[in-house]
Amino acid sequence: MIAGGGPAGAMLALLLARAGVQVTLLEKHADFLRDFRGDTIHPSTLQVLDELGLAEEFHRLPHRKTYNLELWTDDQVIQVALLTHLKAKYPYIAFVPQWDFLKLLTAAAQRYPSFRLVMEAEVVGLIRENGVVRGVRYRDAEGEHELRALLTVGADGRQSDVRRAAGLVPVERGAPMDAVWFRLPREQRDPKDTFLRVSAGHMMVAINRETYWQLAYLIPKGAYESLKAEGIETLRASVGTLLPFMARRAEGLKSFEEVGVLRVLLNRLRRWHRPGLLLIGDAAHAMSPVFGVGINLAVQDAVAAANLLAGPLLAGEVPESLLRRLQRRRMIPTVITQFAQRLVQNRLIGPALKGAPRRVRLPVSPARLPVVGALTRRFIGFGVLPEHVRSPVAGPATGPAPAAHP
Repeated sequence: MIAGGGPAGAMLALLLARAGVQVTLLEKHADFLRDFRGDTIHPSTLQVLDELGLAEEFHRLPHRKTYNLELWTDDQVIQVALLTHLKAKYPYIAFVPQWDFLKLLTAAAQRYPSFRLVMEAEVVGLIRENGVVRGVRYRDAEGEHELRALLTVGADGRQSDVRRAAGLVPVERGAPMDAVWFRLPREQRDPKDTFLRVSAGHMMVAINRETYWQLAYLIPKGAYESLKAEGIETLRASVGTLLPFMARRAEGLKSFEEVGVLRVLLNRLRRWHRPGLLLIGDAAHAMSPVFGVGINLAVQDAVAAANLLAGPLLAGEVPESLLRRLQRRRMIPTVITQFAQRLVQNRLIGPALKGAPRRVRLPVSPARLPVVGALTRRFIGFGVLPEHVRSPVAGPATGPAPAAHP
């Protein structure tokens, strides 16, 4: 039983169903259509999709490929990573709406008879017997139900209901910022690549969505209410200061009803498991948006979990020692990635938001330095410990997958 239909939960459900494990995926919402969710699909995840035979179908989804990542300062444009130089089948980041990605995974899982998806199912408690978690209680439109399982997996995000019910509390690592998300129209003559714009007191991430820009204006932690109190004019002025070519378009922002806010968290559990229970993805480790790797770490957790647990689940026994082993494996990339995120937060984002970024003009972009460039693109593209699909395959899918998107 898996709670949470995000990237970790959907991928794990697909892999277990593919292995012949009876799996139920509970998703608390009626659909996957929530805006401003992470949607950067890195080469590591593209490789996993390829190994599952889903790469072609994925690339039919509306998406944009980004081959270069840039940092714009007041003085210069710095190339952070040239993914074109990455030795990989898919040397780019694909930006795709997360709801399309999730529908692709769950549609593929529905081809296997051992998979069941229950929408609008909110976990309200755990079933415990003799100190072992044996499933969950969940509520839907028809009332409250019990769902028993050999293993319960909490993949229900940074505000995990499963984690709360288990009494597990993550250790906060700190983040100096929150992100204000909104959209502005894109014009043909605009820059093509996704970039980060940095200036004294201001930072903006700009993601090219072909017909519009998805923008994330970074603000000091907890400052959203103050920004709202100043009025939408302040946000419009900040856009004009950072991105003059969008100043006129920013006048189209009429109110904060057109804006979303992401309360940035950076944390992780000391212990990801209890007898009969496992936490993965954001439920185990909330990642900062730095490097945009949250989805990809979640997918890697799911692949590692399926590789290790599919066989024991089929055999009817999952000792806690296996869950401990999985945590040891996935803790390595989690700790290293969060360390790198904290480094960027403390050395770049925090000082910039305080109005004191270091003004250093580089003679050459780091991405063009042989060793630094290779390490950076490898870290962003594949992470610290990329996983490959090694879980068993019970047999061919029973039929064509339902359409992955409207």
